[in-house]
Amino acid sequence: MKKLLAAFAAVAALSAHANETLTVAATAVPHAEILEFVKPALAKEGVDLNIKVFTDYIQPNVQVAEKRLDANFFQHQPYLDEFNKGKGTNLVAVTGVHLEPLGAYSSKWKSLAEIPGGANVVIPNDATNGGRALLLLQKAGLIKLKDSSNILSTPKDIVENTKDLKIRELEAATLPRVLTQVDLALINTNYALEAKLDPSKDALIIEGNDSPYVNILVARPDNKDSPAMQKLAAALHSPELKAFILEKYKGAVLPAF
Repeated sequence: MKKLLAAFAAVAALSAHANETLTVAATAVPHAEILEFVKPALAKEGVDLNIKVFTDYIQPNVQVAEKRLDANFFQHQPYLDEFNKGKGTNLVAVTGVHLEPLGAYSSKWKSLAEIPGGANVVIPNDATNGGRALLLLQKAGLIKLKDSSNILSTPKDIVENTKDLKIRELEAATLPRVLTQVDLALINTNYALEAKLDPSKDALIIEGNDSPYVNILVARPDNKDSPAMQKLAAALHSPELKAFILEKYKGAVLPAF
């Protein structure tokens, strides 16, 4: 009996020290790369990080809300707010990590001044990134919006378009693939990096450090304060990660901590 009790105690001790697993959805660049960087440090903290790479902006939120995943890392707060409102979810931000400046790219023209009248322009088709793209076009002097501060502006809110730009909305992930077919594409940095574009060199105009679109780690109210999630949040604010971001992305991705 004593041996049996000792065996049970040993199993219990092993269980108590077993690593907890966190399964986190991320888009490939830079989010999954950032998570891969902090993974070894988390393992030392007793957290096994399981990274699931997605190519869209919908399923990562759906699967966290349905408790198929623990968290995700791909979006900014305005996008999350709009998603929660539209889908009836209550996902929450755990912490802000980095900024990916949105940029305007062209394979045909070397400057915005060269963009011809009637040019074909594509922007993301989700509400927040679409509005964000229009605000950048307005900042460049190419259009004027009804409300110059509305982050949810749509092409219908354009009140001045002196170059008669033909603006179309497409899924964000597809924008790099159509770059050669249009005059100008407004592309999120994660997709620009995946397409081997260098935002600091290739973008004709890019958001500045004053952008409100910090990318965040997102979870649910029931798990956002769990010890494992808080360890991940701390790892995503480490000096080591800041140095990694600055070195690897050369200004295309900026630490927000």
